[in-house]
Amino acid sequence: MFATPAYAQAAGAAAAGGTQAMLLQFLPLVALVVLFYFLMIRPQQRRLKQHQATIAALKRGDTVVLSSGMIGKVVRVEDKEVGVEVATGVTVKVVKAMISDVRVRGEPAAANDAKA
Repeated sequence: MFATPAYAQAAGAAAAGGTQAMLLQFLPLVALVVLFYFLMIRPQQRRLKQHQATIAALKRGDTVVLSSGMIGKVVRVEDKEVGVEVATGVTVKVVKAMISDVRVRGEPAAANDAKA
């Protein structure tokens, strides 16, 4: 009815091995979290910081692409909004966060837009 010393020693050894087994069981999960951070979260944070820096450096005369795909020229820069001229004499007020890209002034025209 009583546990023999051999059984008691075996139970103690199994408990020590159980913590190692538990750590080995969680190791792949921790590796997946680290991999997810480096492949998904970190690049997205860098892209966000780059976009915020681009928006902060926005100035009058820049050509911008809006999130809707519309292209225009910046005519007025305010704190949270930008005036964008989308056609001659047509100025639209746009929230700065909706600007997806700032184009370089000397960007070449597309090949199918040849002026003949």
